[in-house]
Amino acid sequence: MAEHTDFPMRATTRIPLSAPEAILQQLCEHFVEHCEVIVNGPKARFEASYGTALLECEGGALCVTALGHDESTLSYVKMAVAEHVVEYAGEDTPRIVWTGDGMKTGPLPFFREMRVVGARDITPRMRRVTLAGADLARFASGGLHIRLLFPPQGLASPSWPTLGEDGRIVWPTGAAKLTGRIYTIRSLDIARGEIDIDFVIHEGDAYPGAGFALKARPGDIVGITGPGGGDTPPADWYLLAGDETALPAIARILEDLPSSAQAVVRIEVPDAAEEQPLTSAANVDLAWLHRGQVEAGTTTLLENAVRSVAIPGDRRVFAWACGEHKTFRAIRKYLRAERGLARKQHMAAAFWRRGFDGDSPEAGEA
Repeated sequence: MAEHTDFPMRATTRIPLSAPEAILQQLCEHFVEHCEVIVNGPKARFEASYGTALLECEGGALCVTALGHDESTLSYVKMAVAEHVVEYAGEDTPRIVWTGDGMKTGPLPFFREMRVVGARDITPRMRRVTLAGADLARFASGGLHIRLLFPPQGLASPSWPTLGEDGRIVWPTGAAKLTGRIYTIRSLDIARGEIDIDFVIHEGDAYPGAGFALKARPGDIVGITGPGGGDTPPADWYLLAGDETALPAIARILEDLPSSAQAVVRIEVPDAAEEQPLTSAANVDLAWLHRGQVEAGTTTLLENAVRSVAIPGDRRVFAWACGEHKTFRAIRKYLRAERGLARKQHMAAAFWRRGFDGDSPEAGEA
């Protein structure tokens, strides 16, 4: 467990509540799915990849200490706690004011404005867009994913999100409202100040990311926040599984694996035209799963493939599986309940949900 001195930045707040113990319990139930949660009576500690939160019920209030390695990670911790306290407390929530390190209000420390510098097709259904911006070093660690923020069409000078005094994001509204979607950083060139993002192409207004990629021209403006999602932990044996939406992340993970690692990879795509060359120094067992004309998110191809893999019991194991919501839930249940993998041994997440048009930026940070 990291000590307080391991974090150079800290901020605190005292939030008066009518039932702080009940709010703390709800926070613990939520965050246990996303980070290490340690509870000791009226106290709790949340340890995430980006920072730590110390919480304590005291005198009719919830006292919170946020710890981070830098201004951005400290903001992540403050935002994550404040967002859910407001959600769970409802009308009972008083004004939340942070004291200590970090920005009080103003531009988000983890936001960058980017401009399109190029776009090209990788496969018939995947298009790569290259974005350029300043000071991108922070996106090299802390997670593979970013949130892209698309301004309204025709808006020459977009309004970007800012930081509120309670630690939460203040989003533009009305005609300036942004549309947000989470994507994977396919590659990052810090020296050139460029990021590549791969988009699965769909038709229709329900897919703003795909529409942006299809129409992207040099000079187009987009915002990004992040990174998020955490880094892949060291292991000897990896299981990587996902559909085409997870393909950019799987490719990134494979490129970072050492030659001593072994990786079993299962990827569902429509057909052979969507297969991509994947490079890795690791020993890779790769199988492509073709669903043909069947609609994405309706098959059990990926779940069946994961179930057929023999997971070794005598090596350091890490399983990573992402894709459609129903598939992710089935795979996560299998890995936990049937294979007995601990939370630190696997990461399963939904990149999309059939019948839903994506995520709203107001839903929280990636």
